[in-house]
Amino acid sequence: MNQFFNLVFCGTPRFALPSLDKLVQAGFRISLVVTQPDKPHGRGLELSPSAVKQRAIELGLPISQPEKIKNNEDFRSQLAVLEPQAIVVVGYGRIIPQWMIDLPPWGNINLHASLLPKYRGAAPIQWAIARGETVTGVTTMRIDAGLDTGDILLQREIPISPDDRAETLAPRMATIGADLMIETLHGLQGGSITPRPQDNAEASLAPILKKEDGLIDFHRSAAEICNRLRGFQPWPGAFTNFRGKNLHVWAAKPESNGNTGPGEITVLDDRLLVGCGEGTAVEFLELQPEGKKRMAARDFVHGYHPRKGEKLGQ
Repeated sequence: MNQFFNLVFCGTPRFALPSLDKLVQAGFRISLVVTQPDKPHGRGLELSPSAVKQRAIELGLPISQPEKIKNNEDFRSQLAVLEPQAIVVVGYGRIIPQWMIDLPPWGNINLHASLLPKYRGAAPIQWAIARGETVTGVTTMRIDAGLDTGDILLQREIPISPDDRAETLAPRMATIGADLMIETLHGLQGGSITPRPQDNAEASLAPILKKEDGLIDFHRSAAEICNRLRGFQPWPGAFTNFRGKNLHVWAAKPESNGNTGPGEITVLDDRLLVGCGEGTAVEFLELQPEGKKRMAARDFVHGYHPRKGEKLGQ
């Protein structure tokens, strides 16, 4: 039955690859892969294709890369001719216009990396970790005109381990989400799924990350600082300044007892501790001073000889 289920797939990042692979493996007909235009990359700013475009080429699938989609009549005509039964959207990175929502009879089916209505927005994986969640999940939903506000189709919970970072959690979520997408399409085919509205009162937002989100605020608790560090990998990371220069923090752990003010340094043998809010402290484990390579805290202590009471972030 799958070969008669005609789909258009919209996606851009690596997170979308397991879904595209699973759809092809399951026998669904992918009439078109839509992805963002090639972007300049590296020092030479050479144009680089998206991860989804590269995979579509490997799979021999037709590709479209429209610059804009809302008022793009050529693209609209291209999709209309294909007559897809559903449009699958996984991390495409563009707002889906109303004409595209209305086109296929089964709608635009989106895989979102949270347990909606929690963490609506562009960075749900990062913000779930940053806010100390121990459980997250993936949701398939029908896209509507709002920001991740459409009816929920299926959901699957996924635990967040204490050492998870965004870059370790995302691949697991992508794989589980791909299986959920297949289950969703089968359920729609068989009539076994009843869409359910989201409870807007339970909604929270996961806005697109900005560079300043990585700036460490030592008035936060040590646990919150470490959660944000884990969530914001690989970008924008976690950083402060030391003696007027940028200091990137790659690894840290919270200490429940701190006896110094926010940002104040304490050196215990080869350990580097910094005071935080709520009477806590954070131990920096791996750092990267501006213009230098990543180094263990022990090497930083021996190389820079930070003084007790010296402050970070000033």
